[in-house]
Amino acid sequence: MSTTPNVTITREPTGNVVAEGGDELAVTLLKRAGFVIETTPLSFWYRLPWDLGKERENQMASHATQMLTAVGYQVDLAPGLDVTRFTTPSDPKGIRVYGQQILLLTDQLNGAETYAAAAELAEHVLDPNDGVLVRLSEFFEAAAAQANATDTASGWDLSHVFENAAATIGDLGTELQDASDRIRALGPPQKRGWQEAVATYYAAAPDRRAEATTASVPDEPSATPPIPLKPGRTR
Repeated sequence: MSTTPNVTITREPTGNVVAEGGDELAVTLLKRAGFVIETTPLSFWYRLPWDLGKERENQMASHATQMLTAVGYQVDLAPGLDVTRFTTPSDPKGIRVYGQQILLLTDQLNGAETYAAAAELAEHVLDPNDGVLVRLSEFFEAAAAQANATDTASGWDLSHVFENAAATIGDLGTELQDASDRIRALGPPQKRGWQEAVATYYAAAPDRRAEATTASVPDEPSATPPIPLKPGRTR
């Protein structure tokens, strides 16, 4: 099976954003995304209009890619045109797309404004059926099978390493299976009505009348002082 992409979208040295490849349906989608036809006596291709500016061209090229991939086309989009590609200093070309998705999820978790929203994000990782942890465990199980297939001592050893990793992640998923519910439970209680708030205030407030009554009564001596004895003889 050929790995050649159905459609290629690039920026030429001249600055033109051009698309090549595909079939009649792909051409229809490219037109809908804003590409126009460019022809010569021997060939034709599609390009974006020249007066859009790079930012808008990148947006349109990325949108065309999303449209094409949504219906099954393989699209080779130049990295410089992809506005959806997330980059880091250690991955300036945005190649590690799966790690980037987790990084974006982490950013969303950091920005969550409620515990309910944070719990929903956590479930992307913790869901026992489709979460990141269970899929990562399956990944290491597949890696163990691949290593074991070499039928060599080093392959068997590596297979055990991957199997241990899969088991560790599986145990972690079990340990955290109720973590998202616990995050959700951290949310603030329901806001009280004003009647409840007033009642609670007066129930907790000190009794000013009792304090005033206590302050108006003079202090009494705690005991009668002893009468001193006169000097004299004793039996």
